[in-house]
Amino acid sequence: MNQFPRTVVVIGASRGIGAAVTQHFVDQGHAVWSVSRTAAVAGTWIQADISTPEGIAAIAHALGNQPLDALLFMGGVWEAGAFTDAYDFLSSSDAETRFVLSVNTIAPIEITRSLASNLSHAANSRAIYIGALSGLDNCPSVEVANTASEFGLRGAVQALRLALGSQNIGFTVINSGNVATEEVMLDIAAGRFGPQTPIPMAAITSAIDWLLSLPASVDVQELNLQQRSYNL
Repeated sequence: MNQFPRTVVVIGASRGIGAAVTQHFVDQGHAVWSVSRTAAVAGTWIQADISTPEGIAAIAHALGNQPLDALLFMGGVWEAGAFTDAYDFLSSSDAETRFVLSVNTIAPIEITRSLASNLSHAANSRAIYIGALSGLDNCPSVEVANTASEFGLRGAVQALRLALGSQNIGFTVINSGNVATEEVMLDIAAGRFGPQTPIPMAAITSAIDWLLSLPASVDVQELNLQQRSYNL
């Protein structure tokens, strides 16, 4: 990267992709604010439940006027039994649908709005969001709430780019297939997911590093990361 040190905030810093991204930036020597409900793996922890207005307000309160080089929204939730034979749309509750949409779509909008001023104070700031291939046209999965939330995230970020155009913030959604988190590897080993080679975590962190290295004159709207071959 072409600027050291950076100050970044990672949403979803206690597990999965968010935990790995948090550790990556801490290891590189950057200042990391780590947002999660349970203890973050590294960085300065902001305890917040982003499914609630109070949780989102806690993030803005903790950061105050701190300039941010990057907002990295790496959180995400899905329905019970999602991506396995156990998922049943008709058994999924209204509360579950609202929870998935609140975390995956509403929270990114509200967090970005609350931190837009912090991002605008950096010379070349970027907001990067982890999405999913199921949010692309003609690529939905049967998990209705999750698919809707991923489509919604892409639309929200497209609109945020326009709404905050005067703030000189870069916006990117990374739409990925299955990433080799601990949870995904356990699901593969247990047979809940079919045999496959998931996307290495290093591919995600490398993509983020690359996006943050770009000059302010360059924006990448979306970056799609797909497993080359689903079956081994």
